Amino acid sequence: MFTKQLTGRRLWIAALIMPPLVFVCLFIVYPIISAFAYAFFEWSGLARGDFVWFENFHKVLFVEPFASRTVNAFSHNVFVFFALMVFQNGLGFVLAYFLWRELPGFRFHRIAVFLPVVLSTIVVGFLWRLFFHPLFGPVNAGLKALGLGFLTQPWLGQDTTALWSIVFANAWHMVGFPTLVFLAGMQRIPGEVLDAVRMETQSEWVKITKIVWPLVAPSATVVFTLLFVGAFNWFELPYIMVGLEGSPHGSTDVLGLYFYRTAFGNQSGAPPDFGAGSALAVLIFLFIAIVAGTLTIRMRRREIEL
Repeated sequence: MFTKQLTGRRLWIAALIMPPLVFVCLFIVYPIISAFAYAFFEWSGLARGDFVWFENFHKVLFVEPFASRTVNAFSHNVFVFFALMVFQNGLGFVLAYFLWRELPGFRFHRIAVFLPVVLSTIVVGFLWRLFFHPLFGPVNAGLKALGLGFLTQPWLGQDTTALWSIVFANAWHMVGFPTLVFLAGMQRIPGEVLDAVRMETQSEWVKITKIVWPLVAPSATVVFTLLFVGAFNWFELPYIMVGLEGSPHGSTDVLGLYFYRTAFGNQSGAPPDFGAGSALAVLIFLFIAIVAGTLTIRMRRREIEL
């Protein structure tokens, strides 16, 4: 009887696990393996040609115009990562601290700060594209209403402000996620620790730097790692707000857009190159996996030291 129950339970667990496992293998594992395989072949449209070893990798890294485009897109991803680290995660930590201290209206703001996160990226992209419109956008209209008309800009139409504008839109969209993660970490701080700190000092800066920040280190590990992965997988928001070409003049081009144009062609008539696109995808995957893994390990060790 016990054996039959154990067998039935195993079958039930297998029935629950198999559908998501098949889904992951079909839509994640298989495409990754295919990209690795395609990267070592020459392609003519949809027709696979000869095995060319590492020629596609050499092309995207060292042959013009691919090399300069790769460096340009990669530099923008690096910029996005550090900008969001400061503005999105930094603001998220500050907001979490104020919510944790239960300042007036904190119950409402706990909900309000997370509302943009549940919005679709497509909705957010089109929303901020309208907000930044140079003629009737609310951003320029608000500046004029405040007597700051000299600050109005074609925000998405010039090299110096386009990428900053998309970063701002992303920070507005996702700041609620690090806020709630940090808030959850702060709520796990033992009350006796806080009571002891209050007896020693009333300085908020000392509390934050010496007590709160070290004790929310596990939350910081999660937030920073996810931000790194997201920053180097950036695609939807820049695609919606400025288009596939990374306009204007490539100033918003990132690796996701560059990969898509390379693999599937673009509006300017460039032919698709599955080999170079797959090589670029493999390089992006390996870079994210190695750096994210290293970042996680080092931050976990840092948690133990703290």
